[in-house]
Amino acid sequence: MKDFKDLKVWMMAHRVTLDVYTLTKQFPREELYGLTSQIRRAASSIAANIAEGCGRRSEGDMNRFLRIARGSAVELEYHMILARDLSMLGEAEFRKLVDQVDAVQRMLTALIQRVEGTRDVPQTETVARQGRARSA
Repeated sequence: MKDFKDLKVWMMAHRVTLDVYTLTKQFPREELYGLTSQIRRAASSIAANIAEGCGRRSEGDMNRFLRIARGSAVELEYHMILARDLSMLGEAEFRKLVDQVDAVQRMLTALIQRVEGTRDVPQTETVARQGRARSA
């Protein structure tokens, strides 16, 4: 796999992490080891797992780490909803960050599909191919 720093999805995930750290500075001090920590960990996990996957030797490992990164992006989305609902994040800040995270999720999904080799392949064709491979 190529250098993770060259991937647009990593660049965007890194930007999200920087924005999350900036925004969470305003969170209540009593949340430092609670929601603040959870949000920061979920955000940094996205870019870190992309990087780790790129450092692996196999496409299977890469795929596994990309899926973990996508899971972290979904976790971050939930934590941001919680922060907004607890009035720790304003609606404009929330919307900007959620839009960024949504874009990262979509990019990760596309990259996962590319790594799996299933991009633009209908699901029924993929299943049929798997069945032929098992019977061979």
